[in-house]
Amino acid sequence: MKQFETLLYVVSDNVCTITLNRPEVYNAFNEQMKKELNEALKEAEKDNTVRCIVLSGSGEKAFCSGQDLKEYGTSKRSLKESLEKNYNPIIRKIRTMEKPVIAMINGVAAGAGCSLALACDMRFMSSTARLIEIFVRIALIPDTGSHWFLPRLVGMAKAFEYMATGRDITAEEAERVGIANYVFPPAALEAETMAFAKKMAQAPTKTIGLIKRTLNKALVSDLDSLLDYEAQIQQIASETEDHQEGVKAFLEKRQAVFQGC
Repeated sequence: MKQFETLLYVVSDNVCTITLNRPEVYNAFNEQMKKELNEALKEAEKDNTVRCIVLSGSGEKAFCSGQDLKEYGTSKRSLKESLEKNYNPIIRKIRTMEKPVIAMINGVAAGAGCSLALACDMRFMSSTARLIEIFVRIALIPDTGSHWFLPRLVGMAKAFEYMATGRDITAEEAERVGIANYVFPPAALEAETMAFAKKMAQAPTKTIGLIKRTLNKALVSDLDSLLDYEAQIQQIASETEDHQEGVKAFLEKRQAVFQGC
């Protein structure tokens, strides 16, 4: 099992759990954690035994509080370079990885931590967790993909409100406006999330990946282009072993056993 300094990386029952592990600073990103999260996502992507990924935060208070501002203090640095070199590859990997990625949000997800959660395919939140587009509080704009994800989840007006005010978004509100898929009591969050992840890990993984690919395409396509694209992707799906198993199981009136290929 791969070892990291700032992450916990565990694979069990075809689910890879990647835990941001700097609880003393609310799992804030330092240079090492950004580097290691990129490496961990690449590792999970290439591991054929991994069929679902869960991102979580260590401790009870935070999923991820964003960039560790103490790492730089008041020294001048290039935020453009930091985004291009470290944060943006993380977001691209989550979106292009053809496996489901679930954010298990146990506490505050702020700044880049909020963007990280938004980039995932689904978000399961503790009822005490909060999302915060906190950038405006230090006179910065949201980055790490927030401008792309948030309007698509909640609409332009609500996205502007959250970004321009930097106010806390409670779990209840996140579920109501369409950011959170599910909200659970804190004590039940991990069990509920992992139960769902294990179900996803037994689904036809190749098909799930193709769904993700097509949804990404749909966000930037007109209807005619997407209809053509769906036809192409459906042909790929029809040639998978899992499709053959699904049809066979249906005809034999039994539960399909998918292998993820």
